Amino acid sequence: MLRVRGLHAYYGKSHVLHGVDFDIAPGEIVALLGRNGSGRSTTAKALMGLVQAHGECSWNGQSLTGLPPHRIARLGLGYVPENRDIFPRLSVAQNLLLGIQPGKRTQRWGLADMYAMFPRLQERAAVPAGMLSGGEQQMLTLCRTLMGDPALIIVDEPTEGLAPMMVQAVADFLKVLRSRHISVLLIEQKLTIALDISDRVLVMGHGQVVYSGTSAEFRQQEAVRREWLEIS
Repeated sequence: MLRVRGLHAYYGKSHVLHGVDFDIAPGEIVALLGRNGSGRSTTAKALMGLVQAHGECSWNGQSLTGLPPHRIARLGLGYVPENRDIFPRLSVAQNLLLGIQPGKRTQRWGLADMYAMFPRLQERAAVPAGMLSGGEQQMLTLCRTLMGDPALIIVDEPTEGLAPMMVQAVADFLKVLRSRHISVLLIEQKLTIALDISDRVLVMGHGQVVYSGTSAEFRQQEAVRREWLEIS
């Protein structure tokens, strides 16, 4: 279980997160919504040890606060950044293999699983990753993270800039994670996907969680959407 209490984060002297609180249960998918600049991506980076942060943040009772990103990843957290961060000169297959955690005895996912979910990656397995389309690179990043066999995946804006067919492929990928009881923190602008996939919704504003409820409950919260999500 992920437990976050009083999480503050900074970029230099800029105070971005102001006491963020939430939990994610095993196998639960939680959508983190909010306008640009609300603190969603900073929350993801703070959880992964990528920005200066303090507060209580623990995974299955193990404190994450102050740990470097590679230690956090080895505890079972995966991270799919918004900018994808592929290795452009390495092949698709090499990128996928780099996702494997060294020294891990059991591996729930292999190349065959990735290729079954996204056959296009198998077709382009020997191609340098930098030659892939944006949608294909997003597939690759999702699968590379999954190759690390995480119990929780933090996914930041996976459908940003993708064609409708690729958006559906990402949605299908998230449904596979649900079926395998992998916890997900999903940062997503497209409400249709977020509400269809998630069990619960968190809304951020001004560096804090301003709303928390089930996806069904959130569908009835027109005032929350107007105040914290819609752009006038």
